[in-house]
Amino acid sequence: MRLSASDLACRRGGRDVFAGVSFSVSSGEILTISGRNGAGKSSLLRMMVGLVRIAGGRLTLEGGDPELTIGEQAHYLGHQDALKPSLSVRENLRFWASFLGTGAADATDLGEPLAAVGLDRLADLPAAYLSAGQRRRLSIARLLAVKRPIWLLDEPTSTLDAAAQKRLAELMGAHLAADGLILAATHGALGLEGAGELRLGDAQ
Repeated sequence: MRLSASDLACRRGGRDVFAGVSFSVSSGEILTISGRNGAGKSSLLRMMVGLVRIAGGRLTLEGGDPELTIGEQAHYLGHQDALKPSLSVRENLRFWASFLGTGAADATDLGEPLAAVGLDRLADLPAAYLSAGQRRRLSIARLLAVKRPIWLLDEPTSTLDAAAQKRLAELMGAHLAADGLILAATHGALGLEGAGELRLGDAQ
C-alpha cells in the first residue's frame, strides 16, 4: 500500500495555508509532519479523511480497497478525544467499535485493546472521571479495536506521561510491522527509528 500526495494545496478562511506539498508513504513506514503552529499540520491530516477540502493537487492510495475512500481505510486521531462522559470506558469503546465497522456488541471483545492501553481495570468507570492522559489512551484504544491500515495521528503523545508515550511507540511499531502506515503531526520525537519527516511552512 502506498499513500501519495502531489502538489497539495490548502486554503481555509480565505487564507492559503500551504501549497506544493508532496510526499509518499508505503506500508511499514511512518512519516512525521512538523512545522510551526499554523503551518497546516492538522489541516493536512484532516484533508486525508475528507474533513478539509483539497484546494489543489492530488491524494492517491495504491494497494488499498478501491471501493473505499482513504478516510474509510484510515483512523484519524485528532486533538479532541471524542468521548461521551456519561458512558463507561468500555461503553465508549464499544460505541466506536460498532460505529467504525466491527459490529462488536460483546464487551469481552474489547478487553484486549483496553488492556493494551492500561485501561482494563477502569472498564466500568464513567469516562467523566478519566484524567486527560487516560482519555487520550482510550482514544488510542480505538486504533486497536478496529483494524485499519492507515493511522493519521495529530499530536498523539499530547497529555501522555513517559510510560504511556513508550507504550504508544510500541503500538505504533507493531502496526508498522504488520504493514500498516502512519502519518503523525508532532512537535517532538515519537520514539521510533527510521521515521521520515515532512516539514511544513519553511517555504511558505
